[in-house]
Parts: sequence; C-alpha cells; structure tokens
Amino acid sequence: MSNGSPETSLRCGIVALVGCANVGKSSLLNRIVQEKVSIVSNVAQTTRNMVRAIHSEARGQLVFLDTPGMHKASYDLGKIMNRTARASISGSDVALLVLDPTTHVWDEDEGWMRKLLRAEENHLVFVMNKHDLAWKFEQAYRALWQRLCDESGISRPVAWMTVSAQTGEGIDDLLSVLFDAVPIGPALFPEEMLTDFPRNIAIADIVREKYFKVLRDEIPHDLAVRVDDIKEEGDGWVVYADILINRPSQKGIIIGQKGRLLRKVKREAELDLESMYGRKVELKLWVKVEKGWTKNHFLLKQLGYIE
Repeated sequence: MSNGSPETSLRCGIVALVGCANVGKSSLLNRIVQEKVSIVSNVAQTTRNMVRAIHSEARGQLVFLDTPGMHKASYDLGKIMNRTARASISGSDVALLVLDPTTHVWDEDEGWMRKLLRAEENHLVFVMNKHDLAWKFEQAYRALWQRLCDESGISRPVAWMTVSAQTGEGIDDLLSVLFDAVPIGPALFPEEMLTDFPRNIAIADIVREKYFKVLRDEIPHDLAVRVDDIKEEGDGWVVYADILINRPSQKGIIIGQKGRLLRKVKREAELDLESMYGRKVELKLWVKVEKGWTKNHFLLKQLGYIE
C-alpha cells in the first residue's frame, strides 16, 4: 500500500454506508473493493449484518461499513437491523448516504437526512446512485436536504456525488472525495485484507442470496442460513449448513419440485464461494423449520445478527 510513501502521508478512516433499503449500497461496496464482499439482490433488506470491507491503495485505506437498509420494522430482526444501521455512523469519519434518484423520496431517506444533519462528528457525502438508469427525482432529494437545513437552522457541508455501481461511473471521483475526508494516520488493517466478515456468515449470505434471486417476495424474509461446520478436506472445504424457515408449508418451496431448486442454489453458491476463496467448496444443505426464528434471540445470535 505504501508504494514508497511515508506512513505519515497515508489517509485512513472509516466510512459508514447508510441509506434506505435497496438503493444499491452493497453493489456500490462491491464495486469499490472490486470483489464480492456483500450480497446483492433486487429484494430489499438482504443485508442483515454490518459488513466491514477494506479498500487499500497508495493513498491509504478506507474501511467501509455496509449497513442493513433502513425500513419500517415490525419484528425483532427488523428492529435489530435498523438499530445496527443507526449505530454505524457513531465513530465513523464519513457518513456516506446512498440515494436512488430513480424513485421518489421515502420517509427513511428523510429520516437519514435528519439524523445526519445533527451528526457533527462526520463528514457527509451524499451519493446519487444508479446513474445508468433514468433519473426523475434528483432535485427532490436536493430540495429535501435544503428544506431540512432551513427548518433546523443548521448548515452542514455535503459533497454530492454521482455514481453508477453497475457501470463504475463516478467511482474514482468518489474515492478521491473520501480520501480527502478521512484523517492522516496508519492503516487500520493489513494491506492484503479485504474484509473481516466472519467466514461462516459470509458463506451463509451467499446461499441466502441465491434464494433471494429466485424467490424474490415469495418468502421475503422468513429464510435464514446457519453454517454449523466447515471441514477441511484435501484442498477444499465441506460446509454443513441449515436453511431455516418459519413454517412447514415453506419447505416445499425452498426444496423445489424434485429437489431442483435446492440443487440449483447449491450449485450456484458453490461456484461463487470457490471463486471467492480460491478453493473447492462442497455444500451440505438441510432445510429445517424453526418457527418464530426472527424473534428467537438465541438463534439470532447464532446467525450473527446480534452480539
């Protein structure tokens, strides 16, 4: 990372990615670090854990927190996700609010702006994502921020950035702004480290992502994956995992006709994991009914959703 630069010239800091659900935070993070560290789907609220990804280069190191998307929560897991997202900005150097100008302003967008308006310890960067698509609501987001500033009598400087996580447009400019915003200091993690996300949770998320892409809203958030064991065998891993669902009636959907969906998920997840970890991965998956798992704090702790 140093490339001959003295340690004291490095800029290193923590960037919290926050925003409404399904605005593209995980896609943006994966684009920045040029690796898959956070799951992506078209279904909102797929990110349930706070993912820490690390971008290291000659200028220094940016440590990104990819938080769960804020949403209206009516169950224990949803409330935990919202609490995690709100807590992420505490102690970070930059709060990076990701917005989606292809859609109208949501209450959650306004909620984040109100919170960030009073977060004096953070530099603020507002990212207009999805520039590869038609924008209709850019001015609505800018007008909302101005209105909130006027109403509160608080004026906070904001860097407004335009990007496309899909194509990579604007990413270099965004990184320049972020490096300018973080302090000079030593790296927080080893240069070669990409994420400190626990391996078992990362593997579980990849399996869950495959189901989200197929099922979409059919079983929106009743599904979780728990990795029970990872065994070294030869030059690869054998991973034993349970797919948890809330009701017996969901079991047939998860398995699919004659087991086709379960086999498809297994095959696609294994390919992703082998690419991520550079070794052969074999998944052993079982579907189990755990009624009310989203309110079971013991299970939520096993799944890594709470400390």
